[in-house]
Amino acid sequence: MAESNYGHRDKKGHYKPDERISYPAVFVWPLKPIGALKWVFSIPGYFVPWNLFYVLVGLLSWFYFSPPLEAYAQLNIKVFLIAFARNSVLVALYFGAFHYRLYTQRAQDLEFKFNPRWPSEKSKQFMFGNQNIDNIFLTFASGVTIWTGFEIGILWLAANEYVSVINVQENWIYFISMILLVHLWRDLHFYLIHRLVHSEPLYAMAHRIHHKNINPGPWSGLAMHPIEHLFYFSCALLYLLFPFHPAFVMVTLVHAGLSPAPGHAGFDRIRTSKNRTFSSDSYAHYLHHKYFECNYADGILPLDKWFGTFHDGSGEAQERLRHRLKEKNKKAIS
Repeated sequence: MAESNYGHRDKKGHYKPDERISYPAVFVWPLKPIGALKWVFSIPGYFVPWNLFYVLVGLLSWFYFSPPLEAYAQLNIKVFLIAFARNSVLVALYFGAFHYRLYTQRAQDLEFKFNPRWPSEKSKQFMFGNQNIDNIFLTFASGVTIWTGFEIGILWLAANEYVSVINVQENWIYFISMILLVHLWRDLHFYLIHRLVHSEPLYAMAHRIHHKNINPGPWSGLAMHPIEHLFYFSCALLYLLFPFHPAFVMVTLVHAGLSPAPGHAGFDRIRTSKNRTFSSDSYAHYLHHKYFECNYADGILPLDKWFGTFHDGSGEAQERLRHRLKEKNKKAIS
């Protein structure tokens, strides 16, 4: 279907979806159990398409593309390089697929693209004077390295029995439940650390690097300062608090490592054929990159709504944002 079936462009050529951003009928009052169940098992919904994909990739990464747990007992370069290579391949293939399709091939040109301009290829604010090269460098040199560091460190603790590791056969209900709840934990953790890095001095020290990408592309997703990567991938530390399986760590880190690609695609919908498109589920986070002071969470838990930082894409939400920023500036001056 054409772009006009889903949204419109403003006077400056920026694409805006007609449908407002909303939360699933889960954490709402009064409770809506039927609506919640429909969302969990619908397409799109909690599992499909994104979460199920990250869970499967995380499980395959651990059970088929990782050394056995005992190999992590000794901190050596070989294990690190194996894990780093695996994580790098995942990022290169996943982020690269979005970038190649949307930005190299420009397979759908500007159709469904939020910002009518393409990312800057010549800008002094980016390393090497190029937004994509800057983003790719930060993604691998800092992002994948720190991701791998968390994996190695936590599994070293598990391999040396400093933490308790469960057996899947004996704890399969617990195993499945924890795997399926990863996205909820990631949403909560991301909101908390995101609000933190938006405060000073962390914003000036680190998060401003990510926000140079006002017109983001897929590679902008993991383009962060190393300090921010340390906060971001700390989501995996949760499992040190109770018995866990190494797959929990792998799925959580894969989710954190790969999900920023569609979230920063820069396109509301991605065309797969002449008559088919699917949502990138990225509009809420695009508005965060555009306006900075809204939509800090990933979109399942209504944390932004509860704390007054939600922007649903409407004119009314924009007015509320302007008023909130005006009041914030008044308090800062006084």
